[in-house]
Amino acid sequence: MRHHAHHFASAEAEFEASKQGMWVFLVTEVLMFGGLLVGYGIFRNLYPEAFHEAHKHLAVSLGAINTVFLISSSVTMALAVTYTQMGKRVAASCSLIGTLTLAFSFLCVKYVEYSHKFHDGLLPAGYFTNTELKLPEAPLFFSLYFMTTGLHMLHVLIGMGLLIWILRRTWSGELSSGYCTPTELVGFYWHFVDLVWIFLFPLLYLVG
Repeated sequence: MRHHAHHFASAEAEFEASKQGMWVFLVTEVLMFGGLLVGYGIFRNLYPEAFHEAHKHLAVSLGAINTVFLISSSVTMALAVTYTQMGKRVAASCSLIGTLTLAFSFLCVKYVEYSHKFHDGLLPAGYFTNTELKLPEAPLFFSLYFMTTGLHMLHVLIGMGLLIWILRRTWSGELSSGYCTPTELVGFYWHFVDLVWIFLFPLLYLVG
Protein backbone atom coordinates (compact mmCIF):
# COMPACT_ATOMS: atom_id res chain seq x y z
CA MET A 1 0.00 0.00 0.00
CA ARG A 2 1.37 3.40 -0.97
CA HIS A 3 1.76 6.03 1.74
CA HIS A 4 0.34 9.52 1.43
CA ALA A 5 -0.17 12.66 3.49
CA HIS A 6 -3.21 12.63 5.76
CA HIS A 7 -5.00 15.45 3.89
CA PHE A 8 -5.08 13.45 0.65
CA ALA A 9 -7.55 10.69 -0.02
CA SER A 10 -4.93 8.47 -1.65
CA ALA A 11 -1.34 8.38 -2.87
CA GLU A 12 -2.62 8.88 -6.41
CA ALA A 13 -4.50 12.05 -5.36
CA GLU A 14 -1.37 13.37 -3.66
CA PHE A 15 0.76 12.71 -6.73
CA GLU A 16 -1.77 14.35 -9.08
CA ALA A 17 -1.97 17.48 -6.92
CA SER A 18 1.81 17.64 -6.60
CA LYS A 19 2.24 17.09 -10.33
CA GLN A 20 -0.14 19.93 -11.16
CA GLY A 21 1.78 22.22 -8.81
CA MET A 22 5.05 21.23 -10.46
CA TRP A 23 3.63 21.92 -13.94
CA VAL A 24 2.52 25.39 -12.82
CA PHE A 25 6.02 26.05 -11.50
CA LEU A 26 7.62 24.80 -14.73
CA VAL A 27 5.34 27.09 -16.77
CA THR A 28 6.73 30.09 -14.86
CA GLU A 29 10.23 28.78 -15.61
CA VAL A 30 9.37 28.55 -19.31
CA LEU A 31 8.20 32.17 -19.23
CA MET A 32 11.47 33.28 -17.61
CA PHE A 33 13.75 31.45 -20.03
CA GLY A 34 11.40 32.26 -22.90
CA GLY A 35 11.80 35.99 -22.28
CA LEU A 36 15.58 35.69 -22.48
CA LEU A 37 15.42 33.60 -25.65
CA VAL A 38 13.00 36.03 -27.30
CA GLY A 39 15.39 38.87 -26.42
CA TYR A 40 18.24 36.87 -27.91
CA GLY A 41 16.25 36.32 -31.11
CA ILE A 42 15.42 40.01 -31.44
CA PHE A 43 19.01 41.19 -31.01
CA ARG A 44 20.35 38.47 -33.27
CA ASN A 45 18.07 39.74 -36.05
CA LEU A 46 19.16 43.30 -35.38
CA TYR A 47 22.89 42.54 -35.33
CA PRO A 48 23.40 39.30 -37.33
CA GLU A 49 27.00 40.01 -38.29
CA ALA A 50 28.13 40.76 -34.73
CA PHE A 51 26.36 37.71 -33.31
CA HIS A 52 27.77 35.48 -36.02
CA GLU A 53 31.32 36.61 -35.36
CA ALA A 54 30.91 36.46 -31.57
CA HIS A 55 29.53 32.92 -31.54
CA LYS A 56 32.71 31.68 -33.26
CA HIS A 57 34.47 32.26 -29.93
CA LEU A 58 32.35 29.62 -28.21
CA ALA A 59 33.78 26.11 -27.93
CA VAL A 60 31.30 23.94 -29.83
CA SER A 61 33.10 20.77 -28.70
CA LEU A 62 32.63 21.68 -25.02
CA GLY A 63 29.00 22.53 -25.61
CA ALA A 64 28.49 19.20 -27.36
CA ILE A 65 30.15 17.31 -24.50
CA ASN A 66 27.86 19.04 -22.02
CA THR A 67 24.87 18.13 -24.19
CA VAL A 68 25.87 14.47 -23.97
CA PHE A 69 26.29 14.78 -20.20
CA LEU A 70 22.82 16.24 -19.69
CA ILE A 71 21.04 13.86 -22.07
CA SER A 72 22.73 10.96 -20.27
CA SER A 73 21.68 12.43 -16.93
CA SER A 74 18.06 12.44 -18.09
CA VAL A 75 18.39 8.70 -18.76
CA THR A 76 19.86 8.00 -15.32
CA MET A 77 17.19 10.20 -13.70
CA ALA A 78 14.44 8.26 -15.49
CA LEU A 79 16.03 5.03 -14.28
CA ALA A 80 16.13 6.39 -10.72
CA VAL A 81 12.39 7.08 -10.84
CA THR A 82 11.65 3.64 -12.29
CA TYR A 83 13.82 1.81 -9.74
CA THR A 84 12.26 3.78 -6.89
CA GLN A 85 8.79 2.86 -8.10
CA MET A 86 9.91 -0.79 -8.18
CA GLY A 87 11.34 -0.58 -4.66
CA LYS A 88 14.92 -1.23 -5.78
CA ARG A 89 16.71 0.98 -3.29
CA VAL A 90 20.31 0.23 -4.28
CA ALA A 91 19.67 0.55 -8.04
CA ALA A 92 17.74 3.81 -7.52
CA SER A 93 20.54 5.22 -5.36
CA CYS A 94 23.18 4.27 -7.94
CA SER A 95 21.14 5.95 -10.68
CA LEU A 96 20.87 9.12 -8.59
CA ILE A 97 24.62 9.07 -7.96
CA GLY A 98 25.13 8.67 -11.71
CA THR A 99 22.88 11.69 -12.34
CA LEU A 100 24.82 13.74 -9.80
CA THR A 101 28.12 12.70 -11.36
CA LEU A 102 26.98 13.76 -14.82
CA ALA A 103 25.67 17.07 -13.44
CA PHE A 104 29.00 17.71 -11.71
CA SER A 105 30.81 16.88 -14.96
CA PHE A 106 28.61 19.44 -16.72
CA LEU A 107 29.63 22.11 -14.19
CA CYS A 108 33.31 21.22 -14.58
CA VAL A 109 33.10 21.73 -18.33
CA LYS A 110 31.28 25.04 -17.80
CA TYR A 111 34.05 26.11 -15.43
CA VAL A 112 36.65 25.42 -18.12
CA GLU A 113 34.57 27.29 -20.68
CA TYR A 114 33.90 30.27 -18.43
CA SER A 115 37.59 30.46 -17.46
CA HIS A 116 38.52 30.70 -21.12
CA LYS A 117 36.01 33.53 -21.64
CA PHE A 118 37.39 35.44 -18.65
CA HIS A 119 40.93 34.96 -19.88
CA ASP A 120 40.07 36.28 -23.37
CA GLY A 121 38.04 39.21 -22.05
CA LEU A 122 34.82 37.88 -23.61
CA LEU A 123 32.63 39.33 -20.88
CA PRO A 124 29.33 41.21 -20.75
CA ALA A 125 28.90 44.90 -21.57
CA GLY A 126 31.50 47.21 -20.02
CA TYR A 127 33.64 44.27 -18.84
CA PHE A 128 34.31 43.23 -22.44
CA THR A 129 38.04 43.70 -23.13
CA ASN A 130 38.67 41.39 -26.09
CA THR A 131 40.54 43.08 -28.94
CA GLU A 132 39.77 40.55 -31.70
CA LEU A 133 36.07 41.38 -31.98
CA LYS A 134 35.81 44.92 -33.31
CA LEU A 135 32.04 45.11 -33.81
CA PRO A 136 30.48 47.24 -31.05
CA GLU A 137 27.51 44.89 -30.63
CA ALA A 138 29.69 41.84 -29.81
CA PRO A 139 29.55 42.44 -26.01
CA LEU A 140 25.76 42.17 -26.26
CA PHE A 141 26.09 38.59 -27.44
CA PHE A 142 28.18 37.67 -24.41
CA SER A 143 25.78 39.50 -22.09
CA LEU A 144 23.01 37.21 -23.34
CA TYR A 145 25.34 34.21 -23.29
CA PHE A 146 26.23 34.67 -19.62
CA MET A 147 22.66 35.49 -18.61
CA THR A 148 21.17 32.39 -20.24
CA THR A 149 23.91 29.89 -19.44
CA GLY A 150 24.46 31.35 -15.97
CA LEU A 151 20.77 31.08 -15.12
CA HIS A 152 20.73 27.55 -16.49
CA MET A 153 23.80 26.66 -14.40
CA LEU A 154 22.02 27.97 -11.30
CA HIS A 155 19.16 25.59 -12.06
CA VAL A 156 21.63 22.73 -12.40
CA LEU A 157 23.04 23.56 -8.95
CA ILE A 158 19.53 23.67 -7.45
CA GLY A 159 18.77 20.36 -9.15
CA MET A 160 21.91 18.81 -7.65
CA GLY A 161 20.74 19.91 -4.21
CA LEU A 162 17.38 18.24 -4.82
CA LEU A 163 19.11 15.10 -6.08
CA ILE A 164 21.20 14.88 -2.89
CA TRP A 165 18.00 15.34 -0.86
CA ILE A 166 16.15 12.47 -2.53
CA LEU A 167 19.31 10.32 -2.59
CA ARG A 168 19.52 10.50 1.21
CA ARG A 169 15.84 9.65 1.53
CA THR A 170 16.11 6.83 -0.97
CA TRP A 171 19.15 5.29 0.70
CA SER A 172 17.42 5.41 4.09
CA GLY A 173 14.40 3.62 2.63
CA GLU A 174 12.04 6.57 3.10
CA LEU A 175 11.42 6.77 -0.65
CA SER A 176 10.40 3.47 -2.21
CA SER A 177 7.53 1.86 -4.09
CA GLY A 178 5.24 2.90 -1.23
CA TYR A 179 6.11 6.58 -1.56
CA CYS A 180 8.09 8.06 -4.46
CA THR A 181 6.34 11.35 -5.24
CA PRO A 182 9.43 13.51 -4.40
CA THR A 183 11.57 11.45 -6.76
CA GLU A 184 9.05 11.77 -9.57
CA LEU A 185 8.73 15.53 -9.10
CA VAL A 186 12.49 16.07 -9.00
CA GLY A 187 12.60 13.99 -12.18
CA PHE A 188 10.21 16.43 -13.86
CA TYR A 189 12.40 19.36 -12.80
CA TRP A 190 15.60 17.69 -13.97
CA HIS A 191 14.17 16.83 -17.39
CA PHE A 192 13.13 20.48 -17.76
CA VAL A 193 16.66 21.67 -16.95
CA ASP A 194 18.01 19.28 -19.59
CA LEU A 195 15.44 20.48 -22.12
CA VAL A 196 16.45 24.11 -21.63
CA TRP A 197 20.03 23.21 -22.53
CA ILE A 198 18.79 21.44 -25.68
CA PHE A 199 17.50 24.86 -26.78
CA LEU A 200 20.51 26.87 -25.59
CA PHE A 201 23.16 24.72 -27.25
CA PRO A 202 22.08 25.15 -30.89
CA LEU A 203 20.99 28.78 -30.46
CA LEU A 204 24.26 29.93 -28.90
CA TYR A 205 26.86 27.52 -30.21
CA LEU A 206 25.64 26.46 -33.65
CA VAL A 207 23.61 29.23 -35.28
CA GLY A 208 25.11 32.19 -33.45
